[in-house]
Amino acid sequence: MTLIVGLGNPTDKYKHNRHNIGFMVIDQLIDDLTASNITKTTFKGMLHKSGNIFLLKPYTYMNLSGESVLAVSRYYKISRIIVIHDELDIPLGRIKVKNGGSPGGHNGLKSIDNIIGQDYDRIRIGISRPAPKEDVIKHVLSDFRKEELSCLDTVIEIAGKIALDLSKSDIKDIQNRYPSKKNFCNI
Repeated sequence: MTLIVGLGNPTDKYKHNRHNIGFMVIDQLIDDLTASNITKTTFKGMLHKSGNIFLLKPYTYMNLSGESVLAVSRYYKISRIIVIHDELDIPLGRIKVKNGGSPGGHNGLKSIDNIIGQDYDRIRIGISRPAPKEDVIKHVLSDFRKEELSCLDTVIEIAGKIALDLSKSDIKDIQNRYPSKKNFCNI
């Protein structure tokens, strides 16, 4: 059983924010897989299932994402966890896959690390750094700009494919198939 978690914040206020790109990928996967909703209040998030794959959007807000991940992984005795999240240090259009590592200031990852440890795979989706002197929090909680939307659609689609491939393959194989230096938007 594989749990694919998309990090983000609930409510329409945050729906199109850079910080919610994990939610965007999960929404796309739910549609692509026609996954069934199996949400329970104890999961503290929205959970869907398709075959041996569970798709989770924690509704605990970013800083408490680990609570939702723990609830689902314990209930279903999950053997593999894949977390999809935004990454400031990667430009929009690039995606990196890795196992574990530092949360690098990402509060959703910090929460997961504190509750379940660092032994999970990560799909890091570039959202680009803010302009000099622009506030980082303001940047991650801002919506993507109009000129970024076609790239965003491409990245969401590819990140979903990566997550599904990763659920069936070794991480090294996925890193070779989807090189971290490749920009999927040709920007």
